[in-house]
Amino acid sequence: APLDRESLRRLREARIGTYVLFQESYDRASYRAVHPRGPKADFDARLATMDRAMAAGLEDVGIGALFGLHDPREEVLGLLLHARHLEASFGAGPHTISVPRLEPAPGAPLASAPPRPVSDAELRQLVAVLRLAVPYTGIILSTREPAALRGELLELGVSQMSAGSCTEPGGYSAAGEGRDAQFALNDRRSLEEVVVDIAARGHLPSFCTGCYRRGRTGADFMALARPGLIRDHCLPNALVTFAEYLLDHAGAGTRALGERAIASQLEHEVPAARRAATRRALARIAAGERDLHF
Repeated sequence: APLDRESLRRLREARIGTYVLFQESYDRASYRAVHPRGPKADFDARLATMDRAMAAGLEDVGIGALFGLHDPREEVLGLLLHARHLEASFGAGPHTISVPRLEPAPGAPLASAPPRPVSDAELRQLVAVLRLAVPYTGIILSTREPAALRGELLELGVSQMSAGSCTEPGGYSAAGEGRDAQFALNDRRSLEEVVVDIAARGHLPSFCTGCYRRGRTGADFMALARPGLIRDHCLPNALVTFAEYLLDHAGAGTRALGERAIASQLEHEVPAARRAATRRALARIAAGERDLHF
């Protein structure tokens, strides 16, 4: 929610990871049409939330637009201007950018007939533009999109995906079963099925939260991310967390596929200066240790 500064400070004290809030639409008229009243109706207050968050010490923030409310080209420009503003004001752009499309939802006729539908081709283009314009930022894709399209978008710049999602209120508990979903899902694969697809495409699934654990946030993270130096941390952490997942949760076939991917990445992609330490960490994971990070 778009919280006040004191509430944001409390989140900072609780050591949350990335504070995420979507502007929904960067076009005032479109925003007003779908938020006619209530506290959410204040466009400027919502837009200024990320400034309040970063001023309160939440160094990593995530922004997004709900594509389908307005011209996607203008929404992308809004996201990029927002990112540039945060960089200029706080020395760090958004840690993540999300690109959800408006999907049908119970009791929401507008969701079934978006004011400005966004085609698959337009979604591919806007993901590519965002990846080129803000190469240091994670681009998040939800299970709103079908599996085949998610695979294509992974090749164009998406770097974070949800899997096994529930959009019913309380959907991750028995009490939430049978309730109406907040919006329709188009990728209902299990986490393991998504992991297999990512690995089969030649990419490396990662469950890393190392930067938060090591204090690499905000401007410190950006100083490593902009020149690509974060790879020296990301790749070893990805290998170690993926190995942990394979040992604790994956089936035999997934484990075999994952172990081949880890061996290839270790041999050909991990920087030489990190290779020995990464091998030692993988051996510790295999011996039963957990929660290792560089």
